[in-house]
Amino acid sequence: MSGEETAVGSPLIRPSQIWGNVPPRNKNFTGREELLASLREGITDRVTAVVPQPHALHGLGGVGKTQTAVEYIYRYGHTYDVVWWIPADQQFLVKAALATLAPKLGLPTAAVSGIEDAARDVLDALRRGEPYHRWLLVFDNADQPEDLFDIIPQGPGHVLITSRNHRWASLVDAVPVDVFRRDESVEFLLKRVRAGIGEEEARELAEQLGDLPLALEQAGALLFERGMTVAEYLEQLRERTSQLLSQGRPVEYPVPMTAAWSVSVANLNESLPEAVDLLRICAFFGSEPIPRDVVSRSPDGLRPQLAALIGDTIRLGRAFGELGRYALARLDIQGRTIHVHRLVQKLVQDELSPEEQREIQHEVHLLLAAYNPGDPDDDSVWGDYGKLLGHLAPSRVSECRNPAVRAFAIRMLRFLFSSGDYDSARKVAEDFIEKWSADTGSEHPDVIRVKLELTNTLRELGEYDTATKLNGEVLSTAEKVLGPDDSVTLWSLRGSAADLRAAGDFREALKRDEEALRRYEERYGPDHAGTLRAVNNLALDYGLISDYKRARELHNRSYSGWQDRDAKVVRASVLNALSGLARAVRLSGEYSEACDLGADAYAIGQQFLGAEHNWTLRTGKDLSIALRRYGEFDQAEELATQVQERCVRLLGPNSPDTLAAAVCLANLWRTTDRLDEATGLVADSAARYAEVLSPDHPYTLACLTNLAVLRRIQGDVEAARKLNERALAGLDAKLGRDHDYSLTVAINLATDLVALGDLEAACRLGEGTLRRLRALFGDLHPLTLTAGANLAADLEAVGRTEEAEELVERTRTGYRRTLGLNHPDAVVFQEGRHLDADFDAPPI
Repeated sequence: MSGEETAVGSPLIRPSQIWGNVPPRNKNFTGREELLASLREGITDRVTAVVPQPHALHGLGGVGKTQTAVEYIYRYGHTYDVVWWIPADQQFLVKAALATLAPKLGLPTAAVSGIEDAARDVLDALRRGEPYHRWLLVFDNADQPEDLFDIIPQGPGHVLITSRNHRWASLVDAVPVDVFRRDESVEFLLKRVRAGIGEEEARELAEQLGDLPLALEQAGALLFERGMTVAEYLEQLRERTSQLLSQGRPVEYPVPMTAAWSVSVANLNESLPEAVDLLRICAFFGSEPIPRDVVSRSPDGLRPQLAALIGDTIRLGRAFGELGRYALARLDIQGRTIHVHRLVQKLVQDELSPEEQREIQHEVHLLLAAYNPGDPDDDSVWGDYGKLLGHLAPSRVSECRNPAVRAFAIRMLRFLFSSGDYDSARKVAEDFIEKWSADTGSEHPDVIRVKLELTNTLRELGEYDTATKLNGEVLSTAEKVLGPDDSVTLWSLRGSAADLRAAGDFREALKRDEEALRRYEERYGPDHAGTLRAVNNLALDYGLISDYKRARELHNRSYSGWQDRDAKVVRASVLNALSGLARAVRLSGEYSEACDLGADAYAIGQQFLGAEHNWTLRTGKDLSIALRRYGEFDQAEELATQVQERCVRLLGPNSPDTLAAAVCLANLWRTTDRLDEATGLVADSAARYAEVLSPDHPYTLACLTNLAVLRRIQGDVEAARKLNERALAGLDAKLGRDHDYSLTVAINLATDLVALGDLEAACRLGEGTLRRLRALFGDLHPLTLTAGANLAADLEAVGRTEEAEELVERTRTGYRRTLGLNHPDAVVFQEGRHLDADFDAPPI
């Protein structure tokens, strides 16, 4: 590449070049020629870190690491086909930034494949050098090396890292960044101030500021904006330095930086005092960019001068502008954010008394609470809520007792849950519960609501025992404190039905959901969001007792209710209802219709919730099952593999969603003769179901029949029979024989008996099973047809030819009227072979 390099100037961006997220060039960038040359030479070793000298600013920043990386790009960017800038101070930002590169490389977007998969695909493409081998990734403001090691691609391109952490120097090639050399400081000031400053004055100023770039930037901004002479500035600087040292400060920060900052703030206070108030407010947010809209409303409780500033759009705009002109903040006009350097934030905070800090911190709480993007269940506002996450913990919202602030905190918690970030939701909820319980008592309504959110989160994480215990406390406390018909009480009542489903008590869960629905309808009416969710839960209960007709009716009522609401549709609830309807249709035996509904639901999930949201994954799993039942094995397997991989990676191996996805994939592998892989996956899933739910849970027992089928196919018929007998006994005790889980196992057990030579016993079991299935589902249900097909073969084998022929014709007519005679099941039946029945787990 060296033949294409230019010493200075902007890169020659070609039409085909990919260029993303790169900050604008600093027009006042000065010097660093040796550093840039060293960086250019060293970066050929693939990975280079730009770190401060060990003595520079005690690792707090301000020496110009990021600006050096930006300048490197603008000098040498033309030598790359791809230049991509990645904010690396938070892990989720890294993958999101990588994912946005995917379509530029001809890869599926994050909307299609999810952020995790899109980021992984990008890294794979970069490692291979396809379609571009000349690429540069910049990871800005990285912290711990361990956070990025798995993300940094090893390939033909280059990686540049900026960090305050000196550990990078022992792990990759490092280019240390120190303060400016004196001649660089002089050159910078002459360029920054432009007029009214001589070289000797610049030299003296640089000496007093210790050649620290951030301090020089603030000094230069002040000299330029206010027309101050160097002598005047140095006099103020000496006064501030003497004052700081006389107070024993600073221990943590360099004197020149602190003094320069003090001078800037003093002059800002003189020219526009309200801008100092704005700076102090910004100092108590997090170090992430602050949305301007957060500081655009004036809630009750603000100091009068701050309220007046925020209420005056013109003065507020001028105050923002002054912070930018004095280099105390960086303004992003296009993104409408303000970003205050973390060092400046610390300096601002440290000049205030504890009482002043508490007062301003509370004002930040009030501003956050007044910024309400809307219903946190509404996916269209998740982006707005996401911009506030970086400010939740740093502003110490959890310590505030103000009702509006607590309501904001609960909205943020609900956003984390609704958007599928369950790990974060759990941590935030536990923090709120600990602090709020200590502050206002464990029975305060706010604490009850947060505990309810925690129970919901624990269920999604598969921690059912803990969720059940906590929800029991929530329900009893809510009924006592809030009343039996309060929304929190009723929500907890619905949750108790989910706890019963997790315990395998499906009929008691149905009774609990019937009670919840009755109370919702009486209190809130038939169209309320809580009522529609109660309807959907009841539909799930009916599906779990094999009443798919009623399940379909209720899922359809819920889906139609969400579609007809005047308020903005909550996509997750729409998806939940539509996916449930597709599942009930599939379990009713209408595979083609289930595929159509499932595809529609999956598209909604991908478009609005994202490919990695848990409800999208559940919908994809159900769609894969429908496709397999319909006979579209290749498409079903591709989808099942994708969903199972994402579930393992995102939710862990013990999540109920992961286990259901694993069962789905294993059934596909059995269908496509990948028997060893299927056996291992099913055996592992059955063991994990026993651990996560219980050994006698219907899902655990029903999963055993999948393993039994594989054991028989692989030749161990006796092991298959024992597994099926164990499963059938457990299911009979838990659900009764007239349940499709029990009858599925009975079909497979009859096949085991045939393989063992006990044809008479197989016929007896098969006849009883077929009779029960006809009563449960009718003649045309696929499971009824499976039982009839197998029994017909068994009757023929024992010489009951007339009965066999009658049953063959009846079964053939059934296939012709439903799935068609070319369906894989019909083909097996017509060849006189036994069909295997299997189990797929619905959500709890």
